[in-house]
Parts: sequence; structure tokens; C-alpha cells
Amino acid sequence: MAGIGSSGYWEDLRKQARQLENELDLKLVSFSKLCTSYSSSRDGRRGETSDTTPLLNNSTQDRMFDTMSVELEQLLAKLTAVNDKMAEYTNTPGTASLNAALMHTLQRHRDILQDYTQEFHKTKGNFLAIREREDLLGSVRKDIETYKSGSGVNNRRTELFLKEHEHLRNIAMATKENMTSQRGVLKSIQSKVNTLANRFPTINNLIQRINLRKRRDSLILGSVIGVCTIILLLYALH
Repeated sequence: MAGIGSSGYWEDLRKQARQLENELDLKLVSFSKLCTSYSSSRDGRRGETSDTTPLLNNSTQDRMFDTMSVELEQLLAKLTAVNDKMAEYTNTPGTASLNAALMHTLQRHRDILQDYTQEFHKTKGNFLAIREREDLLGSVRKDIETYKSGSGVNNRRTELFLKEHEHLRNIAMATKENMTSQRGVLKSIQSKVNTLANRFPTINNLIQRINLRKRRDSLILGSVIGVCTIILLLYALH
């Protein structure tokens, strides 16, 4: 290789840059086709069951994607290094008279490198997005197939449980409504009795006497029952 200060050195760098750019161009085309074919092949396998569909991580296309990604990253790194060397050459003594032309050439190679880098990251991002989407859809399809292929026992039990739950809920609601209705009726009767008693003092006195007699009768009856119980206990013990 020519010395760093000679024009031959610059030409060697340009030659390396053009060679790397050609390799990148071809590989980026193949990389883009891989992304498109990956989506198409996955669409063709959507009708298959999870038992016959291979794991994505072990697929040929995934391995090709990983391999090509590494190769492209290496080529981009090499082209970046060549561009850096070209930039160094433009600052060497004795190139001032050619500096404008050299900078123009260097800028063109930098633009090509930037375009290839952006294309690589865009294609790689699209591929990963498609694979992530397919992984998610595959998981959903597997869950659906598992649910469909399961025995009907669990589904029947679930159905019976839901029916029983609805039946109990209806009973609880009806009981609650009935108790609310009875509470309202009792409040209404009590209100009417109080109103009637307040309006007619004689009736109020009569009701009070009746209540007192009821309590007295209850006490007498309770006492009689207590005495009889004691007598029976004494008789049973003897």
C-alpha cells in the first residue's frame, strides 16, 4: 500500500470504500428481500396448528437474519474506518492544493455511508417489528386452539356455575325487594296507628291499657311456666 502522504494512498482508500459500498449495496438488497419473504412465509403458515408450526427462534429465516445483521454491521464499521482514514488524509501536509476536491469526494462517501446505515437500521427495525407481531399472533392463536381442543367438561361446568350464580343473585334480589316492601308496610301501619291514637285520646288510653294487660299476662304466664318447670325438675330428680 502507498504511503499516507502520497496520492496512491488516497486512491487505495477510495478503492476500499467503493468495494465496501458495493458489498453493502448487494447485502442490503438481500436483507430487504429477507424481511419481505419472512412476512409472506408467516402469512402462509397462519392456518397451521401450533404443533406443526416451527418455533420462530429456530427458523432458517431467523438464523439468516442474525447472520446478515452481523455481516452488515461489520461492513458498515469497515466503511466508517475507511472514511475516517480519508478524513485524516485531507489534513496531511501537501494536500492543501487538492483539499477542495478531496473534501468533495470524502463528503460523497460519507453521504453513501449515512444512507446505507439508515437503510440497514430501517430494514432491521421492520423485520423485528414483523417478528414481534407474528410472535404475539402466534401466541393468541395457540391459546384459541387450546381452548377449542379442550374437553367440553370445563365449559359445561363453567356454564352451570354461571347459571347457578345468576339464580342465586335473582333470589337475593327478590328477597331484598320483599323485605323492603314489608318494612314499608309496617312503617305505614305504625304511622296510621300513631296518627289514630293521637287524634282520639280514648283509643290511645285503650291501646295503652291493652298493652299493659298483655305485659301483665305475659309476666303471669312466664311465672306459671317457671314454677311448673321447677316442680317438674324437682320431681325428676327424686
